[in-house]
Amino acid sequence: MFARFRRRRLSPVLRDLLQETHLSVDDFIYPLFLRGGEGIRNEVASMPGVYQLSIDEAIRECESLKALGLRAVILFGIPDVKDSVGSDALCEHGIIATALREIKTAHPDLFVVTDLCFCEYTDHGHCGILDPVLETVDNDLTLVNLGKQAVIHTKAGADMIAPSGMMDGMITAIRSALDEAGFPHLPIMSYSTKFASAWYGPFRDVAESAPSFGDRRSYQMNPANRREAILESLEDEEEGADILMVKPGLAYLDILRDIREASRLPLAVYNVSGEYSMLKMAAKAGVIDYERVMMETLLGFKRAGADIIISYHAKEAAELLRS
Repeated sequence: MFARFRRRRLSPVLRDLLQETHLSVDDFIYPLFLRGGEGIRNEVASMPGVYQLSIDEAIRECESLKALGLRAVILFGIPDVKDSVGSDALCEHGIIATALREIKTAHPDLFVVTDLCFCEYTDHGHCGILDPVLETVDNDLTLVNLGKQAVIHTKAGADMIAPSGMMDGMITAIRSALDEAGFPHLPIMSYSTKFASAWYGPFRDVAESAPSFGDRRSYQMNPANRREAILESLEDEEEGADILMVKPGLAYLDILRDIREASRLPLAVYNVSGEYSMLKMAAKAGVIDYERVMMETLLGFKRAGADIIISYHAKEAAELLRS
């Protein structure tokens, strides 16, 4: 006697009834990249379908997103002027603070998350204030600025803060700053396990955030380290994060599952730029069925344990899910 699993696969109706993992438009957060000016919609060569947007264009984009059923975005800023400390990120009239006010005025029903980091705002492209002796980010000085940045974003209308710099103690610092400023209700979605990955290449094109020297391995995680990856997320949970995240996704599904099993907090995954571009270029070369591979990839993130998927595919996925 042997098991006949195929009995449950013969009928398409029964296959649907027994499907264990499901994708929904409610699973997605869509990234937006904002810069100053008007009427700007610059497509990124390495990321077909992804644009640098002026705020007026972003407001129009949000209307299109809502029409697809997408209700959450995450904002990244591209300032006109960068300096050593990322002053634009600490200014109430900086690109993100300005965008938040205008987007929330136009779309009060949209859930707006802000990426909290300094790499896009500094002239050196690193994620905080530099320690000139160690030639890396000064962890504790950067914590102070992260707290200031979080309060500015929240006052401008952010619905959730998402710190991505992988500074030790960042959740404690941001939570304390928000609570002291009168925002104890605001959730924090931490990039709690973020690897020093080669999958980010196209993002640095769209965000204009490549480091001017060295790399980020002194603060982002070693891709080889599994136990440390779990500890990083559990520490952010202990410090008060409301949602954890693994970034990138495809090469780290084991880590996503590990953290899902170690924590009961909601868990996000960032389907990063290199993963997106890889599918786009493979489709252009005619070697994959793009829509099927895209949806299979997104389903894989859900199956591995993600509750939230941050993805540049979100618009295309939403169209397919609604059809």
